[in-house]
Amino acid sequence: MNQTEALFGELLPLWRPIPPQRLSDWAEENIYLPAGLSAVPGRLALWAYQRDILDAVLDPRNERISVLKAARTGYSTLLAAICGHYTVVEPSSILAVLPVDDDARSFMVQQIESVFAVSPALADVLGGPESGKTSRNTMLFRRFMGGSLRVVSARSPRNLRAHSARILLLDEIDGYELTGEGSPVALAERRTTSFGDRRIIAGSTPTTSDSAIAARYEDSDKRVFECPCPSCGAFAELKWADIQWPEGKPEEAEWCCPSCGVYHSDAEHKAGMVAAGRWRATAPFKGHAGFKLSALVSLFPACAWPALAAEFVTAKRNPHLLRPWINTVLGEVWKTEEDDPIQAAELMALAEPIGLDAIPADVLSLTSGVDCQGDRLEIVTIGHTRADEWHWLDHSVLIGDPLADAVWSDLRDLLAERYPHPLGRQIGRDVTCIDAGDGRMMDRVMAFCSGNRDFRLVPGKGAPGLGRPALTPTASRRARALQIVGVDGIKTRLFDRLAQRSGIRFSDQLPESFYLQLISERSVVRYVRGRPERRFERIPGRLAEALDASVYALAAKAAINVDPARRSEELKGNPVAQPFPTVIRSAWLEKGRM
Repeated sequence: MNQTEALFGELLPLWRPIPPQRLSDWAEENIYLPAGLSAVPGRLALWAYQRDILDAVLDPRNERISVLKAARTGYSTLLAAICGHYTVVEPSSILAVLPVDDDARSFMVQQIESVFAVSPALADVLGGPESGKTSRNTMLFRRFMGGSLRVVSARSPRNLRAHSARILLLDEIDGYELTGEGSPVALAERRTTSFGDRRIIAGSTPTTSDSAIAARYEDSDKRVFECPCPSCGAFAELKWADIQWPEGKPEEAEWCCPSCGVYHSDAEHKAGMVAAGRWRATAPFKGHAGFKLSALVSLFPACAWPALAAEFVTAKRNPHLLRPWINTVLGEVWKTEEDDPIQAAELMALAEPIGLDAIPADVLSLTSGVDCQGDRLEIVTIGHTRADEWHWLDHSVLIGDPLADAVWSDLRDLLAERYPHPLGRQIGRDVTCIDAGDGRMMDRVMAFCSGNRDFRLVPGKGAPGLGRPALTPTASRRARALQIVGVDGIKTRLFDRLAQRSGIRFSDQLPESFYLQLISERSVVRYVRGRPERRFERIPGRLAEALDASVYALAAKAAINVDPARRSEELKGNPVAQPFPTVIRSAWLEKGRM
């Protein structure tokens, strides 16, 4: 920095124009959105919940502003407006931090350059990258009269350490990875300490319980956006529990007022409710304004309540889909079993009048898992639907010495049973996986499986490791039919569903002991040679037979090769054409014909 620049920097605070009272008013007057960034290009029109977030930035009491947000809420547009203000109205040094290099380039090109290019008040402020050795502008660094804008990746500690800024924008902080020098957020914040009027603006969709943005929101005054009920006028935060629809008809989803119980549709009422909405702080103010924003208040067409309900119906069947839905639609953290331990009473409350004598119509296949104990066999039977939902239908205990014949004869009789199905015909077990991991009983299990080929029986041996498939053939010559069961992967999916109460149903005939055994383990992280590894450990004093048998029943699902449409027609009693047999051509014979 030369002497002239140094002098200019000292004089800058003296000639800064007085900022407008409301940043939202300035933004709507001066910010324009291009066609590629907005479905309705042209001058910015803010929604009610966006205005207060922008105005908080100019409030001198707010050193920090944190936004715990869902996707599709228009937050990126707010960042462009903030950058616009601090380039032409109150020129300042701005540092924007994005998770990775691609995000940084995308932010500069798609958000900043595109908005500035179509906004007359901003069009000539930043200029563009210049060529030559004397270049001062680059793609990610722009100088303007009185300040600069620098966009960096959180992965580069050098970028975070080398540049000071009055305005710090931290976007998607839950996507930041720890660097060799520690937290990127902490490194970036240190670059603002020399400014008494600094602003630290952080926003992100949350992830899990260790979410950085969730922690910042908890440290703030925790504002929630409330909308008035069109019927009774009571203000309430729009929560997912209040979005309701008739069974099987998410397209009819409406908001039910928690005060008066009246239903209101998205098409007729949502826009007016949001326009009349207000932010309310739920914690003491300590210089940190926090905003919690869900897609339920977003006015984008894709965020209409029926559209979100349809997304939920699909996502709830699979934790891998439900987790991002929770994060990006509701703007809430994904709670695991570690964060919120599952209670047996909570699972028992889900029990329904279903079972092997009352199989739900959407169950198209049955699997069982058998756990071998010293004096009994325990069998869990699970029904599977086309949507991959799991229905616990039965837990049976056969008393007897597994080294003798009687208990195995009882198991053969149980596996031979068939049950009435609501579609008209009867259904039996497709696959049963039996625990052969006990060396004392392995020979007995293997003999039972090989001697009862009328039932599709799979002898299995559990093995740890999250990367293992549900079933893998063993390389053992002694037991060629033995399958290795990837228990940790199955338990991870199981406990995710139990924690979220998603994709699961339970028979009301299951005793309390079943639920206590089903949650008899906890997921923990142990450090092995300095590296974290996730494991499942038994809760002291708990039996685990129901859990083990359930894991084997779920592993058995991997051995099913049933077309759901074909099975449905079979259960209805409709004639189904036999599939053509698979023909494997002999390469040797084909070669002989040539």
